[in-house]
Amino acid sequence: MAKFSGKDTITKYNQILGDLKNKIYKPVYVLMGDETYYIDKLSEFIAHNVLPENERSFNQTIIYGKDVADISQIADTARRFPMMSNYQVLIVREAQEIKKIEELESYVKNPLKSTILVICYKGKTIDKRTSFYKTIVKNGEVLESVQLYENEVSGWISTYIKQQGFEIDHDAAAILSDFLGADLSKIVNELNKLFTALPKNRKKINSLDIENNIGISREYNTFELSKAISERNILKANKIASHFSKNIKEYPFVVTISTLFSQFSKILKYQTLLRQRLNNSAIIAALGINPYFIKDYEIAARNYKMPQTVKVISLLRQYDMKSKGFNHVAIDDGELLRELISKIFNC
Repeated sequence: MAKFSGKDTITKYNQILGDLKNKIYKPVYVLMGDETYYIDKLSEFIAHNVLPENERSFNQTIIYGKDVADISQIADTARRFPMMSNYQVLIVREAQEIKKIEELESYVKNPLKSTILVICYKGKTIDKRTSFYKTIVKNGEVLESVQLYENEVSGWISTYIKQQGFEIDHDAAAILSDFLGADLSKIVNELNKLFTALPKNRKKINSLDIENNIGISREYNTFELSKAISERNILKANKIASHFSKNIKEYPFVVTISTLFSQFSKILKYQTLLRQRLNNSAIIAALGINPYFIKDYEIAARNYKMPQTVKVISLLRQYDMKSKGFNHVAIDDGELLRELISKIFNC
């Protein structure tokens, strides 16, 4: 069975949300996985849209997993009939805290059609080999919420911003994803603050907006450092490295080296794909990048021949080990970074 991906999560999320908007309800929903954003979005939609506000006090119940001493507490509540309504909604939050949740299978085998049971199972997944999981799939709906890959986050940011009626520069989106990582809830929280801070009638977001409102320097960040190294812009790269070394808590060496390793691994893959005489469309698909950034790989491949790229990757591994104290290296992270940048340019 193919591994479920972040893109699969988005497809499934949109399908479930579309059904909910069309009032097509399932008696059981299990929302599980390590990306909490989509779990929260669906559970909140159900909580605020299935029942009219005047019916919620009688027919909507929220239970927290840590408060469940016995699984019968959930099953008994789920078997209640709604009061003067077609449905009752039962949302179980933090269900991963419940011991022996699989004992709920007896209810899931024969769920009450007038109950909409929502199980939010964060940070974990229910074992797909169990009869419990198979029964949920048969009688209900499952969303497996998987984190996006690093190279998918920038595109997700651009799409989300567009859905909110705004636009963003490609470089600005890359800086955001580089700084905020793949935590979609954190990204959305920062973007929503940014939307509020923008001047009225302005819909285009640039790097300066991000610097002024989110606190990410448009000049000093790992995206700009990796770009400067790819372009062999020694002055710019050393300037950024010097700033990082003076503010190492704000720019941890482990994050910097991880970004550079990812970048040069993609450059090596790009060079390998070029040797296979693939066209740009095929290379973009294989790398999983935004087409806008293909030019950056073209520049990097001109500046670093394949043996040099391999050497850089080897250097990055060596300096990652050094930063972890391998061979009793006693150099601070700032000095390690400056030394690493120098060696990369001298490959």
